Amino acid sequence: MLRPRWIALLLLCLVVAGVLGWLGQWQLGRAIDTDPLPPGATEQVQPIGDVVEPGAYLPEPLVGQKVEVAGWWIDTDFLIVHSRFNDGVEGYWVTGQFRLWDGEGGFDQTPPVSLAVAVGWAETFEQAQDAASALEADFAARDADAPLELTGRLVSDEGPALPPRDGDPQVMTRMSSAALLGQWSETEDLVVYRPHLIADEPAGGLQPISSPAPAEGSSVNWLNIFYAAEWAVFAGFAFYLWYRLAKDAWEKELEDLEDLGDPGDG
Repeated sequence: MLRPRWIALLLLCLVVAGVLGWLGQWQLGRAIDTDPLPPGATEQVQPIGDVVEPGAYLPEPLVGQKVEVAGWWIDTDFLIVHSRFNDGVEGYWVTGQFRLWDGEGGFDQTPPVSLAVAVGWAETFEQAQDAASALEADFAARDADAPLELTGRLVSDEGPALPPRDGDPQVMTRMSSAALLGQWSETEDLVVYRPHLIADEPAGGLQPISSPAPAEGSSVNWLNIFYAAEWAVFAGFAFYLWYRLAKDAWEKELEDLEDLGDPGDG
């Protein structure tokens, strides 16, 4: 086991184990949040620009953050999302494209930035259709020079879902900004927020969407701790592999020596 090749292999194992140990330490450092959000922080209304940038993923600690936005509804883009539960009852969300205002330009500011908003909940599809039509008529008649203000809870994008094989490809069952963008109008050069907003105050005769405050999370990420333990196991396996290879080679050499010294060979 003291042969040069096994010493060189041991040194290589030490390097590999050192790298794996560093990865484990890095993962362990990420497992503990040294600056967690204070209790109730998500209920303090913040400007959306202080929480997330357009096109960016919503950081996990800020999922459910209350935010405020100002802008205009695109009156042709009130769409319905199916299979939305409100306090255990299945129904429909009416959603809209809300064109954000930066506080300086008007409606035609460049580049345009939009946010998907869940306006409210309806128990039946007919009620959702009626509400969408009422919202379209209402905001088509409003002055586009006067921005509106909304507050609500910011929630991560659910991602698009494939429609059933025999279903209507236009039917949406998930709140996805990407899926909604595919059906919105006035999307040239449009920049879109990935998360969506659940409005505090419904419109168009819809019911409020149940959106309770997120549960207070732990400052310890157990998944990262598990990953750190995995790196330690991998480092130990590197030494075990070296030991087994060296031991097998040593035992083979002993067998060869015994065979050479066996008098039956003469």
